[in-house]
Amino acid sequence: MRLEQRRPRIAWLALFVLVFGLGVERPEGLGDVTDIRHWSYPDYTRVVIETTRPIDVSLYELPPDTEHERPQRVYLEFPGIWVGRDYPEPIPVKDGLLRAVRVGQNTLTKTRVVIDVESYERYRLLQLTAPDRVVIDFFRARSGAKPSVPGEKSDVRLPLAFRPIRKVVLDPGHGGKDPGAIGIGELKEKDVTLLLAKALRKELEAQGFEVALTREEDRYLSLEERTAKAEGLGGDLFVSVHINASQRKTLSGIETYYLDEKAEWQSVRVAARENGIDPRAMNALQRTIAQLRIAEVSGHSRRLAQDVHRSMLSGLQKKYRDLVDLGVKQGPFYVLFLSSMPSILLECGFVTNIDDAKLLRDEVFLQEAAAQIASGLSAYREKASAVAVGALP
Repeated sequence: MRLEQRRPRIAWLALFVLVFGLGVERPEGLGDVTDIRHWSYPDYTRVVIETTRPIDVSLYELPPDTEHERPQRVYLEFPGIWVGRDYPEPIPVKDGLLRAVRVGQNTLTKTRVVIDVESYERYRLLQLTAPDRVVIDFFRARSGAKPSVPGEKSDVRLPLAFRPIRKVVLDPGHGGKDPGAIGIGELKEKDVTLLLAKALRKELEAQGFEVALTREEDRYLSLEERTAKAEGLGGDLFVSVHINASQRKTLSGIETYYLDEKAEWQSVRVAARENGIDPRAMNALQRTIAQLRIAEVSGHSRRLAQDVHRSMLSGLQKKYRDLVDLGVKQGPFYVLFLSSMPSILLECGFVTNIDDAKLLRDEVFLQEAAAQIASGLSAYREKASAVAVGALP
């Protein structure tokens, strides 16, 4: 072996001896890796690395080394982070996309995360706050998509305009230890969203959709787990169901959101509450969204939001004439930009308003709301199908 090939190994060994063999103290002022978790599905894997502080992470790719039997790797540098020997063994994944995740102290002031790759078509990297975490999504090519060159970062997929709409993933907001908004008479957002989502599933199935729920019972799911499940289930549309709240008890009505980097203050306030973060942290989140290439999905999501909102209001106001229309808005919601499919978030009334709360307790109202939402989704599907047929050569 030539000297230049040995130097990296020698340097790594020297660092290992320095840190672990001689018991060198941890430098001051570093953050920590607090958790590493992953979710695996046949065509999609999400890895989340949580830290105690925000970081300026860097990502690199290394092709496979057949001579030394090393797989293709993606690795991330975490400056200012200490992991020590908290993760002495690789974290096995072995799901067909990824082999394992390895974590080590690369230098005294930098942690390295290495992801051994089996096969993937594209990936994306996101950074979230409250808590600070890095999200890496790996996708296998969907049917009909042209595969990318191995190791190449790519956004090649079957274009949205050509994809048939078969499966809707419904996300009943909150759950378990997270009750969401609590309103009049201790009415909890998490309970209403689950009832409405289950009613909506029946309506959609009757119209020929495949439907999956992110949760079937009163259980807690993190925001990244919700959308990992939506991606893993191969959803074509994502609908996150929520109920609003306000300190102004007179505020009532229904509003529908889609993802955009632009947002008015009222949208930011609602998004901060649903994201579980302080409104003051939203500037960083909006900067993250602005860096994403969301134009294609955003346009489809906007049309989806308009169709669903129009159907909801026009249908419900025939019987519930005082129902307030708060409009279609843009909002920086985690569950929307963590999903790569057309996605909307519904705020179906206010638990803090006496009239809305009465409706939200009414099974007849929830059934009617579900029917109108389903009608809007069906209208969007019909328009999307017509566009796809018209776009064919």
